[in-house]
Amino acid sequence: MSLDALRGFDMFWILGGEGIFAALLVLTGWSGWQWFDGQMHHSQWHGFTFYDVIFPLFIFLSGVALGLSPKRLDKLPVAQRTPLYRHAFKRLGLLILLGVLYNHGWGTGAPLDPEQVRYASVLARIGFAWFIGAMLVWHTSLRVQIFSAVAILIGYGLLQLFMPFPNGQAGQFTQTASINAYIDTLLLPGISYQNRPLDPEGILSTIPAVVNGLIGVFVGQFLVKEQQALSKLSGEWFKVLCLSLVGVICVGLGWLVDIVIPVNKDLWTSSFVLVTSGWSIVLLAIFYALVDVLKWQKWAFVFVVIGTNAIIIYLASSLMNWQYFAQSLFGGVVNAAPESWQSLLAVISLVAVQWLALLWLHQRKIFIRI
Repeated sequence: MSLDALRGFDMFWILGGEGIFAALLVLTGWSGWQWFDGQMHHSQWHGFTFYDVIFPLFIFLSGVALGLSPKRLDKLPVAQRTPLYRHAFKRLGLLILLGVLYNHGWGTGAPLDPEQVRYASVLARIGFAWFIGAMLVWHTSLRVQIFSAVAILIGYGLLQLFMPFPNGQAGQFTQTASINAYIDTLLLPGISYQNRPLDPEGILSTIPAVVNGLIGVFVGQFLVKEQQALSKLSGEWFKVLCLSLVGVICVGLGWLVDIVIPVNKDLWTSSFVLVTSGWSIVLLAIFYALVDVLKWQKWAFVFVVIGTNAIIIYLASSLMNWQYFAQSLFGGVVNAAPESWQSLLAVISLVAVQWLALLWLHQRKIFIRI
């Protein structure tokens, strides 16, 4: 349950929750809310905010789900493997297509000219990270998976630091002069995000995102592992402690690497992978402790409702005007409130409309998964 709750907590901020702190600043006038509001926006370039962990956390959680029930396929007959392979390719293709749909939503629609379509997307990156992770889990040992994760992190870092490329210089971490921008300009079909040389979901930066998913796989396998030497309860707390320590160590390592390779979301640097994976592990440890160990599950239901249909509500945020529905249902109440309260009530109504739609699906046990 903690997995769905954390996924829902992650999505909550995308649904409109990020506006809460700006609204609280208007309501209370306390300047401290400005810092919290600043955490609800992506870093301009180098650096890190809470909002930067939202996307990597989704990839991490897809890996955790994969690691909770790992299966080896390489020794099974081909007939038994084929349905899973078919599902994996179908899932990857569907996420790429839905990502294109999301990119060109917001009332515009995808252009007919294939050269004007943006193919890189958040959903596509989630799809590639899961697909590659699944192939490794299905065909290799845990040792090979760990070696692959370490090799990708080190290899990607060395590539950014030392690989020369035409009309550029190795070791550049800028929006226009990095090797990522060169690869995207050379190989990425269609258009990039806002027609920039570097797409934040571009080709080269998708490779290290696989590590976020693999670290999730390792965590998922650890969670289902029995602690034979300890009682069940103390064993669960031991898992919480281990996850917390590993998460803190990853964050620390990431900021240590930042000295050489800056923490940067758009470039998805190796230091960014470590920092975001560390925070993802810490967040999962907190939710696992509260929801699955202490069984404080009533409050978590709010997030579970979101987390069990996360993909569909994410896609709907591009295809539907939720603000219109919120104003139609609650606009009178919001406008009748004192002016200082209106911003906060508008945020609450926006999230509430989407949550009620998800609750309707949840009560009817309609869970749209890909």
